[in-house]
Amino acid sequence: MIVAYGVANLLQSIAVARTTVHHTFDPGLLLRLAGHRTYLVGLACQVAGFVLAFLARRDLPLFLVQASVAAGLGVTAILGVVVLKWRLPLAEVVLLVLLFAGITALVLSARPAPSKALGTAGMVALLVTLAVIAVLGFFAVRLRGAPGSVALGSLAGLAFSAAAVAARPLASAPTWDAFLTDPLLYLLVGHSVVGQLLLGLAMQRGSTTAAVAAMDAAGAVPAAIVGLLLLNDKIWPGREWLAGIGFLVTLAAVIGLTRYAEPQHQHAVAHETTRALVGAAPHPAQRTGSLLAPRVEEAPLLALDARREGR
Repeated sequence: MIVAYGVANLLQSIAVARTTVHHTFDPGLLLRLAGHRTYLVGLACQVAGFVLAFLARRDLPLFLVQASVAAGLGVTAILGVVVLKWRLPLAEVVLLVLLFAGITALVLSARPAPSKALGTAGMVALLVTLAVIAVLGFFAVRLRGAPGSVALGSLAGLAFSAAAVAARPLASAPTWDAFLTDPLLYLLVGHSVVGQLLLGLAMQRGSTTAAVAAMDAAGAVPAAIVGLLLLNDKIWPGREWLAGIGFLVTLAAVIGLTRYAEPQHQHAVAHETTRALVGAAPHPAQRTGSLLAPRVEEAPLLALDARREGR
């Protein structure tokens, strides 16, 4: 699951960078992204990770599963080193170690248990949440640059968090008929589609770093709280402190990894334009690469759109 999400992060970031920037809450962005083979492969990895996470939520608490999903960013960094020859600074290496330690603490503290039913009130709350996120996304899409990345990424995280809440009891459906007729299934799909659209829009605003950090922070915490309060998520007695420390360390490491990443799309676009016009040599940051930063030869971006964005 963690590996699948890590590969998806990398491939989808590259594909989104190659797509014309959208300034409206337009589902057509997903159709445009579907025209990129890189995005489709990344989406397939994300679906695989989603299925594995869905199965894990049947018995495992949401604080563990959501933290593991966020930890896919660590896999992205490792893949960048192994496959794309990135050179991670010492700070990112330390954060990767902390990420591994945090996930280990969560695994040791999480107590498997079946979920409680969410109930009608819970489903209504998820439906209202979906509508509120969509409305806020309609207005947030007008923001540009880092503020747009943060706002849209946060909303994407809330949508994915709500999808995780719906998935926890849904995963315990006894039969296929019960699964397919459960309103939670359609709430899960709705939140997932809206979250995917918001994440794509957030990545286009010029900072995948800000988008992913905001998404992970906004996505992990609400699901963990709802799971512990309403869905029968359990912690082994006496290990509550370990769960708390593990969750905070994992979330901080994930956000830290995104914050230490090199600025991505804007630098790649600007330098690609410069090289095309004057034959300049590659920038050192593009030669070494960094976390979630597609290198120029992998992402021939749309320079004019980037300039209009003021990146």
